Amino acid sequence: MNRVFNFSAGPSMLPLEVLEKAQKEFVCYKNTGMSVMEMSHRSKDYEEIIFGAEATLRELMAIPDNYTVLFLQGGGSTQFAMIPLNLMNKNNKADFVKTGQWSKKAISEAERYGKVNVVASSEDTVFNYIPELDPSKFDKEADYFYMTLNNTIYGTHFPDSKIPDTNGVPIAADMSSNILAEKYDITKFGLVFAGAQKNLGPAGVTVVIIRNDLIGNEMDFTPTMLKYSTHAKERSLYNTPPTYSIYFAGLVFEWVKNMGGVEAMQKINEEKAAVLYDFLDNSKLFKGTVVPKDRSLMNAPFVLPTEELNAKFIAEAKAKGFVNLKGHRTVGGMRASMYNAMPIEGVKKLVEFMGKFELENK
Repeated sequence: MNRVFNFSAGPSMLPLEVLEKAQKEFVCYKNTGMSVMEMSHRSKDYEEIIFGAEATLRELMAIPDNYTVLFLQGGGSTQFAMIPLNLMNKNNKADFVKTGQWSKKAISEAERYGKVNVVASSEDTVFNYIPELDPSKFDKEADYFYMTLNNTIYGTHFPDSKIPDTNGVPIAADMSSNILAEKYDITKFGLVFAGAQKNLGPAGVTVVIIRNDLIGNEMDFTPTMLKYSTHAKERSLYNTPPTYSIYFAGLVFEWVKNMGGVEAMQKINEEKAAVLYDFLDNSKLFKGTVVPKDRSLMNAPFVLPTEELNAKFIAEAKAKGFVNLKGHRTVGGMRASMYNAMPIEGVKKLVEFMGKFELENK
């Protein structure tokens, strides 16, 4: 078996030991005589899997009892609609921070249901920095305040220390690409969500963590399946959930716990990011695209002087086992996504290859 270093932004690299455990249990899970893929979501065996996954996630993120954990479907894109349908319910207004393509899509969806106030934006320079937040621009009557904590495409992030004081307005946050990768105080948020396919497991499940007082006030015309209350009442078992994706996410939660928890993962991620960013800062050929103080731990975009060199680097990197490094079309160049499952060895070897490429292409 010759596994590559997969720097994909998602679906992304998964921990090898988790893949091997899932492989071992694939045909027959414990003593059930069946695969999790075949298991009824109404069975006691599956309830142990889904409720066990929830318990481990609560422990990892220190989620208090007044928050509900949901395992949903539809990805972050469905959350762009569910959030306004469920939260934009008093004054039909919400504040947004525009820091990338995903926040733009969230804004576009929310505008279907109420008034959107963009309190800050970094669109003027293709989202390569995090804009300063001026509380005087926050709407005190907003039903919620929306932000994307890590911008997968553009490589910026809001650390926990920069989560704003919104004077009681609940914060709804997209945590898709840095959940379990850096520590956040969950009580600062009214709601967070994350698609699994970056740090939690395979595509198919979306985790939502929502404060209980925000559940049950949805707009009258909200479809049953788009009500948080529907899923909260049934503990994510209202209909058939993505059973295998939840099982796999549970294995990843256990892996993070065995690694030392979120704080330990953040330390490793900081070390990985430093290896790459230190190289970029000292390179005469490669250039990072993000303002240094706002750099993401997870996603690092960088470019070479010409499109020809970009293409050459991507091709040669792939031949050496460094795959999915092509950047998003709106940024160009390359992007290395260094999620939890990417070992520091992979980043060090990539940087070693980049150094050789620079010497050969002066």
